[in-house]
Amino acid sequence: MSAALSYADKRTAFEIATSALLRWYGDELVNGATDDQLHAFLEKVLGIAGGSCGPGRMSVSYRGSGLRIWADWDHPNEVRDKPIFSGSQTISMAREVYGIPDPSAQQLALI
Repeated sequence: MSAALSYADKRTAFEIATSALLRWYGDELVNGATDDQLHAFLEKVLGIAGGSCGPGRMSVSYRGSGLRIWADWDHPNEVRDKPIFSGSQTISMAREVYGIPDPSAQQLALI
């Protein structure tokens, strides 16, 4: 693995890997999604295996199995390198990046 990734780099890699989420499931996500629903959506968006790279761009690899996303300024090694997002981390990042609430989370009134 080359130089450490910043938070902004990791967020960009996440957005690259999950770019189809709102396009495919935007209508279902309007009112939020439970962790199980979001897991199923992300699993389909990430697919069996995929990736993205190009000149001057970070390389990103991803797999729906385990909701795993790897990124590196060189080329991520899916065998040797630890994913930058995996499982519940991927679900949490989707909530943060795309503003997806969890309708099953109860918030007490602040009055």
